[in-house]
Amino acid sequence: MNILSPSILAADFAILGKQINEVHEAGAQYLHIDVMDGIFVPQISFGMPVITSLRKSSDMFFDVHIMIDRPERYAAEFVDCGADMVTFHLEATEQVVETIGIIRAKGAKVGISIKPGTPVADVVPYLPLVDMVLIMTVEPGYGGQSYIPYCTDKVKEVRRAITEQGLTCDVQVDGGIGTDNLQMVLEAGANMIVAGSAVFKNNITENVTNMLKIMGEK
Repeated sequence: MNILSPSILAADFAILGKQINEVHEAGAQYLHIDVMDGIFVPQISFGMPVITSLRKSSDMFFDVHIMIDRPERYAAEFVDCGADMVTFHLEATEQVVETIGIIRAKGAKVGISIKPGTPVADVVPYLPLVDMVLIMTVEPGYGGQSYIPYCTDKVKEVRRAITEQGLTCDVQVDGGIGTDNLQMVLEAGANMIVAGSAVFKNNITENVTNMLKIMGEK
């Protein structure tokens, strides 16, 4: 199954609730929530109180991507405040297995992410322990960046590793994805697509519909 996960980092925060309802009604299955701490990445976005508030008004699947240093400190709290899946960065912690265990113990799905410069080989040992691998296709921390072409090969490599191990992990891509390159990343092996500007810029319903059609979900 192909899944579209619009990133609210690109939404208009003055009407965030309205725009979340619109992406949901248009057919988007997940909601991508980027948490940034100003340490692991240079920007600061939002944290637990925002997720808690959104959880009260939305029953969408919350795909929470924590771009924070030492994620083991807060992983459980993100589940408590409403995350259905918590994705943390391999590069952000020395306690990878422990962090996976913390999230799993809270009953949420587990994702693990790598930056564009991190070799796929570094994440392969953890594939049997997670539900999803997120390949960042831009440098994490800023929205609106252009897709990095060499990341396509990384998507292919991680999908090949998953297949070779007989696993069922999802492969997510995040960064610079739009209708112009969506088919390419799907063919490379991604089945979860994060899109920010491509969804929230201009007509949200039309954007979601067009992307889901390419993904074969409309």
